[in-house]
Amino acid sequence: MAKVVADMSMSLDGFVADPSDGIELLFDWHRNGDVVVPTADPQRSFRTSAASAAVLREMLDNIGAVVCGRRLFDIAGGWGGKHPLGVPVLVVTHTVPDGWPRDGAPFTFVTEGVEAAIARAKVVAGNGWVGVGGADIVQQCLNGGLLDEIRVDLVPVLVGRGIRLFDKMAAGPMRLQTTRVIEGNDVTHVHHRVPRA
Repeated sequence: MAKVVADMSMSLDGFVADPSDGIELLFDWHRNGDVVVPTADPQRSFRTSAASAAVLREMLDNIGAVVCGRRLFDIAGGWGGKHPLGVPVLVVTHTVPDGWPRDGAPFTFVTEGVEAAIARAKVVAGNGWVGVGGADIVQQCLNGGLLDEIRVDLVPVLVGRGIRLFDKMAAGPMRLQTTRVIEGNDVTHVHHRVPRA
């Protein structure tokens, strides 16, 4: 069965974007090394340290579907019609955006909520991973008991204000089990297992 994994780059003070949805500082580690990691999009590759490349390759080799929110989809401009991970993407939304769906684009718009999107993504992913993206969707999944793992790419910058990854916790405290800590160039990859009730 598919594993549901949230994987987000986050500042030391807990932000995944600045107030204007800027993320550049948080993704410098994607291009600060010598090891090239290609994505499904030939126009996009990572250049990281060897340690970060191993983390990225593990994700790229296992990801079978992505669930994100409409806000992230809009900010990313629908990734130009092709997500860089090259897998089906289920977008949680209240309404399907104008001009979508499009032939050949890997996006499915789910209007029944995050639980329905995760259930559908698990079927699509098979034995692979369901990646969860966007702070609000990650929080909804965490609050709904839908996450198996949280992977934080912790970047040593202080953003000060913006969008926090864990801003709307419905319940707490929650103790996670740290399973791995990997040092990259200007990033620490910290993986946690989420306890099941």
